[in-house]
Amino acid sequence: MERAVRELWAESRDLLGLHSPDAAAVPRAGSPPTPLAFLRDHVSPGRPLLLSSAATQHWPAASLWPTDSYLAEALRSTQVSLHLTPDGRADALAPHPRPRRPGDKCFASAHVRQVDFPTAVRLIRGSDPGSGLVAYAQQQDDCLRGEYAAVAGDVDAHVPWATEALGCLPEAVNLWIGSACSQTSFHKDHYDNIYAVVSGEKHFLLLPPTEHHRLYVRNYPAARYVAEQEEQDGELRLKLEVEEPERIVPWSSVDPYPTSPEEMAAQVSSFPLYFEGPRPIHCTVRAGEMLYLPSMWFHHVSQSPGPNGLTIAVNYWYDMHFDIKYAYFNFLRSFDIGEHSSRKTDALEGDLEETNC
Repeated sequence: MERAVRELWAESRDLLGLHSPDAAAVPRAGSPPTPLAFLRDHVSPGRPLLLSSAATQHWPAASLWPTDSYLAEALRSTQVSLHLTPDGRADALAPHPRPRRPGDKCFASAHVRQVDFPTAVRLIRGSDPGSGLVAYAQQQDDCLRGEYAAVAGDVDAHVPWATEALGCLPEAVNLWIGSACSQTSFHKDHYDNIYAVVSGEKHFLLLPPTEHHRLYVRNYPAARYVAEQEEQDGELRLKLEVEEPERIVPWSSVDPYPTSPEEMAAQVSSFPLYFEGPRPIHCTVRAGEMLYLPSMWFHHVSQSPGPNGLTIAVNYWYDMHFDIKYAYFNFLRSFDIGEHSSRKTDALEGDLEETNC
């Protein structure tokens, strides 16, 4: 079974034309596609697409938002949701605060506070894992048309060629404002995602749905960061508390960027299907560019700020069609192909070398 699934990984990448592990693997276009071409070449096969800045150059946001003053003035009295963590890893695995066994982990969500927009920007720019506080504006509840409605008109209300191809308007349009300190762990969404960067860069690691087993999705107890106030200096401190009653979250166990050689060795040993399989597809989305990420694709996201010290992006979530591909995905993930498997034969090593090109 494991060999068959490994062959599926290679064949699916071949069919999608995604051979290279770098940004060149994602098809690029200099201008937006027609709805028909987008549906035929990307939506139906589930194939990403990276568009040049021609897709967003008509947005007022393209020139206004990267400046230091425009958003601060337009949103000066607006209360926004700011997500706070000690290390920039919200909705990610963290050491369990009350472990039963060494190495126990939980699924940690950020502490969310309502603050005025100028305060949010100050905390985002001042984020520092060394000081135990990283701020990220990442409210995912259609926030551009809610909290940030005052500037929603600076971008398109929807993506016309995607809307026509998908047959619906976006369910949510979200604004993301962060720094280099924040990253998003491997996950998938039940949405077709159009992701546009306005300032800075977003760095994606991508895996197609056929490679589900490589991410070792396991069940973890949910936890949340809560605030503690230090009386002597007034600085915010965060601690992790497990939710009561217990809530279980299925989440990827893989950290693609371990912080030490020891942690890297532990990751490689525990999750060989990820580290010994085909390399993830790297894709950097620069200011002005737009990425189409098909539903069910796994993605890990990090970011680099622009000259204004911020990474700013807008994404459009179009609800996915639950068709036969979703049934195939559920059937595939029901297989147990051996979580702690490693290379077993010389022939299998040859397969791995071929897919690692």
